[in-house]
Amino acid sequence: MTAAKEIVIAFDVYGTLLSTESIAEKLATHFGRDKAQTISTSWRRYQLEYTWRLNSMEYYQDFSCLTRQSLLHALAEAQEQLSESELSDLMKAYDSLSAFPDVKPALKRIAADSSIVPVLFSNGSKKMISNSVSRSEDLSPHADIFQHLVTVDDVRCYKPAQATYRHLAHTVGKKPYEMDQIWLISGNPFDVVGARHAGMNAIWVDRAGHGWQDAAIPELQPSAIVKSLEQVHDHLKDATALH
Repeated sequence: MTAAKEIVIAFDVYGTLLSTESIAEKLATHFGRDKAQTISTSWRRYQLEYTWRLNSMEYYQDFSCLTRQSLLHALAEAQEQLSESELSDLMKAYDSLSAFPDVKPALKRIAADSSIVPVLFSNGSKKMISNSVSRSEDLSPHADIFQHLVTVDDVRCYKPAQATYRHLAHTVGKKPYEMDQIWLISGNPFDVVGARHAGMNAIWVDRAGHGWQDAAIPELQPSAIVKSLEQVHDHLKDATALH
């Protein structure tokens, strides 16, 4: 449970704290840098696409299983194959992804502010996220600042399904009418739109600096846009000071 005066911020993991692009380095040992980058990009695209397709079919598979299947799809599309042991090594590499450079300084600032309750909120399974937090060289030193690890295992559907955001609210002790007291921090536009639709605030991390382009529901915009996680703390303090 959280006190009413505290700010709950929910960090998405893949694509926000941890860079899925870093998996390309592992793939490059098999295929060379250029093809590895192509496969890595396809892998991430199919990983996300599969979650949305499964949601539409009201069918659930564990995220680790889905991640492996999307890798097989990406490899087949590139007309490549890997042995079972090589596939296992790549899946293990997902437990030690690199963090974005802005993660460390941002989490240090947030950890020093007792009015903020940071949590992790991910499509990844509890096992995958626990492994990522404990084994990532970049993220593990900050593991103790996260007060909850919220995944979709219990609701058996993926973001941006509304059930996932309600599950987050319930886990951190917020009522349905208190959704706006939770701030999602995500680099994934679909996640931001899902959170806004659920009544949450959401900060989109636009590291590429391309600006907001998502038009799925045009009226649903991020509560704020930052180019670095280091800007999140200032936006939170400014926004909450107005209430």
